Amino acid sequence: MAGKTLVPQSFGPLQGLRIISSGMYIAQPFAAALAAEMGAEVIHVEPPGTGDAGWRGFGNKLPSRDGGPAPGTTWIQERRNMFCVTLDLSKPRARELFLGLVAIAEIWMESSKPGTFTNWGLGDEAVWAVNPKLVITHVSGYGQQGHPDYVGRVALDSISQGFAGTMYLTGFPDPLPPTRAAPWIGDYLTAYSALWSSLAGLIHARATGKGQSIDVALFEMIHRTLGGAMIDYFHDGIVHERFGNRSRQFQPIDTYRASDGWVMIAAVAGMYDRLCRAIGLDPTEERWKSAHTNLDSPEGLEFDRLLRQWISERTVSEVVELLSNQAKVPCGPILSSKEIAADPHYQARGVHVEWDDEQAGRVKGIGVVPRFSQTPGRIWRGSVKLGHDNALVYRELLGLSDADLDELRQQRII
Repeated sequence: MAGKTLVPQSFGPLQGLRIISSGMYIAQPFAAALAAEMGAEVIHVEPPGTGDAGWRGFGNKLPSRDGGPAPGTTWIQERRNMFCVTLDLSKPRARELFLGLVAIAEIWMESSKPGTFTNWGLGDEAVWAVNPKLVITHVSGYGQQGHPDYVGRVALDSISQGFAGTMYLTGFPDPLPPTRAAPWIGDYLTAYSALWSSLAGLIHARATGKGQSIDVALFEMIHRTLGGAMIDYFHDGIVHERFGNRSRQFQPIDTYRASDGWVMIAAVAGMYDRLCRAIGLDPTEERWKSAHTNLDSPEGLEFDRLLRQWISERTVSEVVELLSNQAKVPCGPILSSKEIAADPHYQARGVHVEWDDEQAGRVKGIGVVPRFSQTPGRIWRGSVKLGHDNALVYRELLGLSDADLDELRQQRII
């Protein structure tokens, strides 16, 4: 990275890396935010006036400590450590400033309708003209190329889950409807893919001096999680159907209601034998051997009934203690936010931490993960208001004066 970083203290495995982020909503900005939590300098570009209107105030809101717009809790959680600036990229002067930023960065991530930046004169070739080493990561619903009827479509998380094939498999059998995975799992999967692929591109660029563009399609990142489903279809014509929380091949793998909540159990091979003994069944008996893999047989149905009855007579904590801790059977509680906050393992690992948010004041939420032993991530500041870092970024990195900044504001370029 050329020049001094704006991050006040060096930390994390990505220290010294500068990323320009110019997307909206979840997938691409969250990828950049993850990098910011690991020490990268991330400059997030939003349109002036509105900003990321669909996400800044999304969901539940906390009062702003200075009386400004109330920030959404998801924004507070997901926009930490980021430098937020504004630019109206439809204007020529703004495009000059943007090229100035990407000229001194190593990665540029964006999410927009394919062709948007090209129409503004900021296509890949134009950007590489000022920085040939730049890694450019395009995030979109259907990708930068493909069938013309699809490429330009708007595709948010749930639309992409449907198109990718995962929603068809999620939920319970017909006539119940397919169900999206929550919360916005497709966007978050795409964010992780966008970040690792950007860093892979960065390794190549640093080794060769040549950047490249990366095409991250939301539906493809979700589709990639289908395991062998497409091989099953292409080779054997198998179309997998929704099956709820159960397995098609063996039991028990399902959700089970205890006297005060729900648990999830998954037991196979030797674990199944241990579960049988824990609930008072002899796994060497032929009927219980058969019940493990013959789910809809009389003995399979009887096993399921006995297991559910055994669980229903006990609390969640009792079931987990007897099965997971004593019998060594994979079993765990299905927790709400309230239960997670009180759980001793979350507390022992320090998953939830407090930090100072520039808008909402002192807040508590999810800390930085994964955990690095030598170069851990950090929260050095919380989310900020729209355009909070205009003066800092444009003055320190591009050399603009106060008079320049005033003129840009008056012209609504920033």
